[in-house]
Amino acid sequence: MPGTPLPKAPVKARPTAPLNALRTFEAAARHLSFNAAASELFVTPAAVSHQVKHLEAYLGVSLFERHHRSVALTPEGEALATTVGELLGQLDRALDRARTRAPTELRVTTMESFAAKWLVPRLHRFQQAFPDVRVRIDTSDERADFLREGFDVGIRYGPGNYVGVRAEVLMQAPVFPVCSPTLLRDTSKVLQDPDDLRHYTLLHDEGATGRSGVPAWADWLAAAGATKVNAVAGPVFASMYLAQEAAASGQGVALGLAPLVEEDLRQGRLVRPLSEELGNAYSFWLIQREGAKPRPDVEAFCEWLRDELGTS
Repeated sequence: MPGTPLPKAPVKARPTAPLNALRTFEAAARHLSFNAAASELFVTPAAVSHQVKHLEAYLGVSLFERHHRSVALTPEGEALATTVGELLGQLDRALDRARTRAPTELRVTTMESFAAKWLVPRLHRFQQAFPDVRVRIDTSDERADFLREGFDVGIRYGPGNYVGVRAEVLMQAPVFPVCSPTLLRDTSKVLQDPDDLRHYTLLHDEGATGRSGVPAWADWLAAAGATKVNAVAGPVFASMYLAQEAAASGQGVALGLAPLVEEDLRQGRLVRPLSEELGNAYSFWLIQREGAKPRPDVEAFCEWLRDELGTS
C-alpha cells in the first residue's frame, strides 16, 4: 500500500525588492557619488549609504567598491545600474501617462445664469492654464450642501450670511436698465430720461419682486427720481437672466445685473440707454468648504477667478 505523500513545505515568499533603495542606487550609480545622489534626492549621504547597504544585503552582492573619497561600481553594480535605470525610466513614463489619463476633478456649483453668462465663456482660459484639472459644473439656484454633495467651490448670488462655509465677496452686482439696440431705433419714442421709460415695456425679475434686498424696478425708479412710470406694469420672468434675454430679443427694458450683462454689452446684444445704476445689497460670493484640506487645483481655480475679475 503506497504511503501517504507528505505535505509540501510552504514556499517562503521572497521579500519584495526595495523600490526606494533601487532609486537611491540608480542615482548613486549615475553620479558615482553618494554626496551628489543625496543632493538630488534631498536626503543625507548617510541615508544614501544606508539604502545602498540595504539593497546589497537583499541581493547578497557588493554593488560598489568604496574608497576613501570615491566609490566605483563593481561588475554586478554596473549590470544592475543599466537595468534599473531603464526600468525606472519606463516606470516614470507610465506614471506620467496615467496622470494624463486621470486628471483631477474639480466640482463647482453655481447658478445657471452665472454659468451661462460669465463662467462658461471664460472657462477655456482656465483649462488652457491647467489642462490636468477636469472642471465639473453643476447648476442650481438653491444653497448647496458641500459635504453631502461633494462640491469643492461654490459661486452664489446673495446677502452673504452663509453658515458652515468660508465665503468671500467675488464681485459686486449693481443694476441698471438694459435693452436691445433695435428698441431704440423707433424714432417716435425717446429714452433719454428715466421718466421716458413710461413709453416702454418694463421686464421684471420675479426674484427681485419677492426678496428683500434685491433691487426691483420700483427701487431703481425711485433712486433715479422717476415719478411718471408704472413700476409694476409689464411681464414677470422667473429670473433676472430670463428678463435680460427677453430684453436682448427686443421685448422691452430689463434691469441688468452687471456681471450677467457684461458680455452682451461688449458684443452689442444689449445697450445701456440710461447711465443711472443702483447699488445692490446682494453680491456674488466665492464659497468653499469650512476646514477643507487645501488642494492645489481648488486654490488655482479660486485664484484664476480673482485674476479674471482683475482683467474683465
